[in-house]
Amino acid sequence: MSCLDIDNDRDLIIPRALMATTPLTFTNDIAKLEVIYPKAVIARELQSTKERVSNQICRLVARRYHVKQFARFSK
Repeated sequence: MSCLDIDNDRDLIIPRALMATTPLTFTNDIAKLEVIYPKAVIARELQSTKERVSNQICRLVARRYHVKQFARFSK
């Protein structure tokens, strides 16, 4: 059985940590990730992920990190 590595598996860890996040829990949830990962890494991983992170969370991340707004799903 293998363990997750915070550096090698960040493409899995970051989006999955935010999958169940809501606007009410976002600040607390993203703060936990920011303890482990730089903001630029969090934004980059979410922009490139194929995981099911809501567009609403993507907008909150873009606003928080002052990056261009992005979305996982087309409307």
